[in-house]
Amino acid sequence: MFKEFKKFLIQGNMVDMAVGFIFGAAFSVVVKSFVENIVMPPVGMLLGKVDFAQLFVSLNGESYATMEAAKAAGAPMIKYGVFINDIISFVILGFVIFLAIKAYNKMRTQQEEEVVLPEENIILLREIRDSLAKK
Repeated sequence: MFKEFKKFLIQGNMVDMAVGFIFGAAFSVVVKSFVENIVMPPVGMLLGKVDFAQLFVSLNGESYATMEAAKAAGAPMIKYGVFINDIISFVILGFVIFLAIKAYNKMRTQQEEEVVLPEENIILLREIRDSLAKK
């Protein structure tokens, strides 16, 4: 079993998977930054100068001017604005991954459709076979 695991590691599967995870995590950070810093400010402005990252509901019944004030007071909160940002990030990330997989599948299908031509010696052998069959 150890030899099989070692073979799995050496074949590159683990390295490919690790690179994929690292790339995915880095890409996720970029998408999150894109949503928080590019997408949400204009959306918030269109909706009446709302900063989605600051939208919350205090669960202790008291009202706080900012999320920082609620945190300082130790108030339990539902941070639904952050949740909205995360959902938008998830949708964008999912769409980009969908496009990447779609492009990958298209390239893979095109490679499979390419006709593999037989080597020249195989063509000659077939011609000899066919001519002998005619005699």
